Amino acid sequence: MLRIELMGDQRDALGEGPLWDEEEQRLYWIDSYGPAVFSCRADGSDHRRWTVPEPIGSLALRRDGGAVVALRSGFHALDFATGKVSLIAATHPGDLRPRLNDGKVDRQGRFLAGSMDFEERDGVGKLFRLDPDLSVHTLDTGIVCSNGPCFSPDGGTLYFADTGRAVIYAYDYDTESGIVRSRRVFASFENERGLPDGATVDADGYVWSCEVYSGRLIRFDPSGVIDRVVGLPVQSTTSLTFGGPNLDVAFVTSMARPHRGAYHREREAGGLFAVHGLGVRGLPEPRFNG
Repeated sequence: MLRIELMGDQRDALGEGPLWDEEEQRLYWIDSYGPAVFSCRADGSDHRRWTVPEPIGSLALRRDGGAVVALRSGFHALDFATGKVSLIAATHPGDLRPRLNDGKVDRQGRFLAGSMDFEERDGVGKLFRLDPDLSVHTLDTGIVCSNGPCFSPDGGTLYFADTGRAVIYAYDYDTESGIVRSRRVFASFENERGLPDGATVDADGYVWSCEVYSGRLIRFDPSGVIDRVVGLPVQSTTSLTFGGPNLDVAFVTSMARPHRGAYHREREAGGLFAVHGLGVRGLPEPRFNG
């Protein structure tokens, strides 16, 4: 039976980037405009917080501890023990309009993250790949608002949303080199109620997109056809990941900040939700190899 649980009383201005770590059995997520990183157990206990100095778009856990965080100016290292944040590489040096946003680690341990127009208007964003040697490579350009990178179970397909263009793209992803090819439209949201935001892929290879401004999770089959729609308590949902001991709980973030001058009506806006009973399992998320 479907059950949706509100985890705690924290309300994030812009909750994003939920990430379940199988090794620690912990959930990580961010508040982009906190700006901060959070972590807790599957039941919401043992809550932890790390403040970061710039707006944050996503994080990747490192194999040997700590994290890489995608901050406004570029990729940074976060030391969980000390809270120290140090620059790895600037992605848009000298240009304040783009900021790094959503990201995900590929099956080979490389971190992909895209940037977005801070005003969410023009295609000034790019898609980047951070390799274990800490070199940065540009994979695509012309992006308004990058969101929802995730990979097929075999790692050979990259799904990536441009929220500003109301579309999810699919790319052929070369697992050896990390190069993308053959971008095509996987799913258009032109006739949907909201826009594509964060996303993940389940163990059956279906894509789950968090439809922001509508409060829905939309499951697409591998051909891009809608398979299932799940309604949530708030319209401001932003991203999701599968976690818990059996990888069968969808953890969903949301935002409390006003959108285009309009305040969210729901008192739960900005909350973190756990969705039980979906009847599917997720895939373990890799750690960054650098």
